[in-house]
Amino acid sequence: MALLAVRDLSVTFHRKGEEPTTAVDSISFDVEPGRTVGLVGESGCGKSVTSLAIMGLLPHRGVEVSGSATFQGEQLLDLSPKQMDERRGRDLAMVFQDPLSSLNPVVAIGVQLTEVLLRHRELTRKQAKAEAIDLLGRVGIPDPARRLTEYPHQLSGGMRQRVLIAIALACAPKLLIADEPTTALDVTIQAQILRLLRDLVAETDTALIMITHDLGVVAGLCDEVNVMYGGRVVERAQRHALFAEPRHPYTHGLLASIPRLNAPRGEKLVPVKGSVADNIPWSHGCAFAPRCPNAVEACRSSTPELADDRGGMLRCHNPVESAVAEGAR
Repeated sequence: MALLAVRDLSVTFHRKGEEPTTAVDSISFDVEPGRTVGLVGESGCGKSVTSLAIMGLLPHRGVEVSGSATFQGEQLLDLSPKQMDERRGRDLAMVFQDPLSSLNPVVAIGVQLTEVLLRHRELTRKQAKAEAIDLLGRVGIPDPARRLTEYPHQLSGGMRQRVLIAIALACAPKLLIADEPTTALDVTIQAQILRLLRDLVAETDTALIMITHDLGVVAGLCDEVNVMYGGRVVERAQRHALFAEPRHPYTHGLLASIPRLNAPRGEKLVPVKGSVADNIPWSHGCAFAPRCPNAVEACRSSTPELADDRGGMLRCHNPVESAVAEGAR
């Protein structure tokens, strides 16, 4: 049974004197306990806005949110700000992309970490401090007792990211959302953070939503992958099926643009042409059509629906066939 069920979630931004902008357009997916679901795509495809809508962190003015996000049978989008405050940190937690801007620069790490424990777990300050030390140790921070007295600027990028994970896990949330948690980190630290997240999901049965543009992260962490473009899911598949046989031309293009260790010397990468801004409205056809090498006339005149496809879901009029996908690997 799904812990979180998102159905037809849409987010539209309104600015005075401008046309409304739909950042998330009728997206649906499920997240089960102990499973990791990936939201993948280029910047601007709606990944982070989806997570902010679920967490109730979007501004109240100029933003229209519709659809549903049901968490343990409760409709999150209908909760008041006070009710969401009670659930954030306790049942739902989020690790943001930039730890330096997410942590308060003038407040010691220990205060920021124990604040969550005091608010949601009703511990004494002594108990909260002991728990904070234990949490920092669990996420791999050396000498955790000393780190409680330090400030974010005194820690490295990898350690700051670990502190954010410790804060997110302080109340053992049932759902954790990680928004590009390894973007600003070097490769070695990235591997450590991903291993930490993978172990935590396995040990605590936490459900994890991983938001990333890095398919290497997807390959090592996610169970199910949702590839997003223009605010909609264009392909959904289990991790191994997606990498073995990408069906949507956008997914195929993302995989073809990644360097491979077993590639012949001199082989050129094949980037996805154009940019995210090169699209057409979903109401007129496929938003990816202007950039798509497989585009046919129907792509520019008819909106493709998300339909069952070989055990997954696909939104495409002219998908990549197996032989073509094999040649890209």
